[in-house]
Amino acid sequence: MPGAFQSINPKTASILCYVPWVGWIAAIVVLASDRFRHNRPIRFHAFQGLYIFVAWLIADQVLRPVFGFARLHLYQLVEAVLLAMSIFMMVKAGQNETYSLPLFGELAQRSMTED
Repeated sequence: MPGAFQSINPKTASILCYVPWVGWIAAIVVLASDRFRHNRPIRFHAFQGLYIFVAWLIADQVLRPVFGFARLHLYQLVEAVLLAMSIFMMVKAGQNETYSLPLFGELAQRSMTED
């Protein structure tokens, strides 16, 4: 599968890391790829995209069951914010900008230094 990313340009790889529900696959491929191993901006997008996906999982697996029965739709608000963040980051990545989201960007920076 990493071979599939050999012909993809860096901007497209960065954008794919933020695609809702499937971006985590692209992010893992980017992080495992020798081609992008030393490309800090793309690796940053991959890590940040993974952290957004983890937040999405937490909202779906924790907030939905906890608040769903109480008719509090907090999880829907969180999921809407995460969707907006993903779209915003796809636009930023498309403009070749390495924008650091609060919390997610900090975690991505830490992950890059631990590499």
